Amino acid sequence: MGSEPASLDEARLALAGAIADAAAFDGWSEAAVRAAAIDRGMDPDFAAYAFSGGAMAMIEAWIHSIDAAMARELPAEKLAAMKVRERISALVRFRLDAAAPNKEALRRALAIMAMPGNAPRALRLGWHSADVMWRLAGDTASDYNHYTKRAILGSIYAATLAVFVDDTSEGHGETLAFLDRRIEGIMKFEKAKARLLRPADEHFSPARFLGRLRYPAR
Repeated sequence: MGSEPASLDEARLALAGAIADAAAFDGWSEAAVRAAAIDRGMDPDFAAYAFSGGAMAMIEAWIHSIDAAMARELPAEKLAAMKVRERISALVRFRLDAAAPNKEALRRALAIMAMPGNAPRALRLGWHSADVMWRLAGDTASDYNHYTKRAILGSIYAATLAVFVDDTSEGHGETLAFLDRRIEGIMKFEKAKARLLRPADEHFSPARFLGRLRYPAR
């Protein structure tokens, strides 16, 4: 066997893709972990220990590996020339492309994440991925907008994945059309929210207008 990673976290990330490959046949199980370890030249017992947290630990590592790959491939400076909607679309499309070879593993992962006992952890994972996407897209909001943007994108990404796993259209055209409609909805919502929440002195005020007519500015 080759040299082992320096930490358990490194081992999880190193094996994540291979486990997803095996999960299509073995499920998100110890058998998948051991098969992945053998494929990657790692001690199967060490790998099994690294994923002693079970299926959710394996799925979490896979999602984090996609987060990391997305950040490497689409850093903020590469996205900067795009419009915001194009940035978000590019980021989500990257994730879909990354998951496409393992669609059956993804289907099984979504079923596991939907279990009541796993839902809180699944929500945290979705939030983290949405946060990574917004940061790469250049979002710097630190007020409540920080939270609303991530909650909305997280829900849209989850809905897109649900469409994606059953999409048999050429080039996943149905999924991409669904995604485009949802992103357009985000943009319209953000524009409407920005208009609604402009400072009071930026809104038209009939009383202020009439006051200026009566007492012209000098």
